[in-house]
Amino acid sequence: MTTKIHSIVFLIIFSISNVTAQMVVKPPRGYSNDIGNMISMLDNLKSRVERHVVNLDQQGTDFLLDDNANSPGAIIYHLAATEAYYQVYTFEGRGFNAEEKAKWETALNLGVKAREEFKNKPIDYYLKIYDEVRSKTKKLLKEKDDIWFKKKNGNMSNHWAWFHVMEHQANHMGQLALITKRI
Repeated sequence: MTTKIHSIVFLIIFSISNVTAQMVVKPPRGYSNDIGNMISMLDNLKSRVERHVVNLDQQGTDFLLDDNANSPGAIIYHLAATEAYYQVYTFEGRGFNAEEKAKWETALNLGVKAREEFKNKPIDYYLKIYDEVRSKTKKLLKEKDDIWFKKKNGNMSNHWAWFHVMEHQANHMGQLALITKRI
């Protein structure tokens, strides 16, 4: 009986320590401290966003909560577009050029045009775009340091810009949670 109780207690402690061990902000190798911490948080948030949608079928990917809503697929595309915008803003000090606008503007703005355009594609289509953008973000941020992160860029610092990308994803994560519960 005592061995059984010890085993149960060990399993509970082991399970709790595994769960809490994942709740640490720690810079990945190769990044400066502050940028690495931001990457850690962005990637954690991205994985939580993806958990809401990864198993959606086509009907779920295109689901509209109402006539003014955006589908889960469109929202994922929107997250990628926003992150792509902040890449050019923080790394190149500009907005989208004409070619980038053609690629990202509908996803960035959403609305009627997005509801018409972003449908009949599997969730993996949108998640791949999100992955590609995040991969580029990580590559670009790896080349920068915390001094660059603190620099003012227009009316914000680079750090604030990437914090905004993170909070933007958190807002849409809540939206996706609501939408996927209604499907």
